[in-house]
Amino acid sequence: MKTIRNVLIIIFILSALLISGCATPHKRNPLPEAYSDIAQIPYIPYGRFWGDRVPSWLEEKIDDIKEQIRQSESDTKDISSDYLAISGGGANGAFGAGLLLGWTSAGNRPEFRIVSGISTGAIIAPFAFLGPKYDAQLKKLYTTISTKDILEKRSLFSILTADSAADTKPLREMLEDVIDVKMLEDIIVEHDKGRRLLIGTTNLDANRPVIWNIGIIAKSGAPNALELVRDILLASASIPGLFPPVYIEVEADGRRYDEMHVDGGTSSQVFLYPAALDMRWMMRQVGLKGKSRIFVIRNSRIEPDWETTKPKIVPILHRAISSLIRTQGIGDLYRIYLSAQRDGMDYNIAFIPSDFEEKPKEEFDLEYMNKLFDLGYQMVRSGYPWKKAPPGFQSP
Repeated sequence: MKTIRNVLIIIFILSALLISGCATPHKRNPLPEAYSDIAQIPYIPYGRFWGDRVPSWLEEKIDDIKEQIRQSESDTKDISSDYLAISGGGANGAFGAGLLLGWTSAGNRPEFRIVSGISTGAIIAPFAFLGPKYDAQLKKLYTTISTKDILEKRSLFSILTADSAADTKPLREMLEDVIDVKMLEDIIVEHDKGRRLLIGTTNLDANRPVIWNIGIIAKSGAPNALELVRDILLASASIPGLFPPVYIEVEADGRRYDEMHVDGGTSSQVFLYPAALDMRWMMRQVGLKGKSRIFVIRNSRIEPDWETTKPKIVPILHRAISSLIRTQGIGDLYRIYLSAQRDGMDYNIAFIPSDFEEKPKEEFDLEYMNKLFDLGYQMVRSGYPWKKAPPGFQSP
């Protein structure tokens, strides 16, 4: 979104001009690099893993997943497994929310074996994972909120020594309202069926993606499980510079430290599982032998937009960042597509069409979001022809 990118550009310029020695807004006890591969969330040893590699403990957990699926399914041979990946996109997440409700109305929305989300997709993901019974809450979330319900802007003076241009207190309060004990209990029920809800953040210290298994966290019994889930969703949606990072406590070698987590979109715009994981092999191991389909919701336009750029630093940086985000998103679509081809999975993608020309008047423009929601709803309700390949690939 243009307003957000302009704010980030201004922050970038101001940061370059600041002298060293400014006040630190958060007193940290950062995790040393030497512990980066052994640090765990207290009481939740398998709650997360690096997003750029297969977790070393996966094989030892396969029997547990297989048993969960066996108990919940009478016959796994012919059951189709459907997977959903929801991208970032800020206010454009209204498109994905509308698409899911339109899918419910069309009567053919699958129950997904894995749902993953990043940034605004992380906010949508729990509702998508739990299915149509949470549709009303999802609709309310994306059709009744505006900028004031998400953030509080800081003064220019406070920005100079703060860790962000805005405070996400309103967003945190909203998450406390919608992510409650009942939702966690429902997530546990679905997790015990062998389904998985995955959320992506970026560990800014390590400069690496992190994937969080929300079902394991919910089921852990840890005293802070509910608060941790809220923190993960908030971190995944926290655009660096605009929103403050989220500090998550970890344990290593008997001591407690903190990690700085921010928007998962700084690592990738959309993900499903690590590229190194052979999902065909994984499905055989857990006893699933039916067909598999991947659905990707890209909460953005994909085609480039033309805009004459003024020969000044802010417009040039704005266009450069816009291009970076768009092409990074396309690269992520390529990665998922190639993984699907390798693993014998049917690939499907939906995105905001280029003929949708509405422009937001603020970061989270209520009128704009409602139009996007209606667009996504009508597209799928009337029988959306899912694209079978990302741009640049010939559909098989």
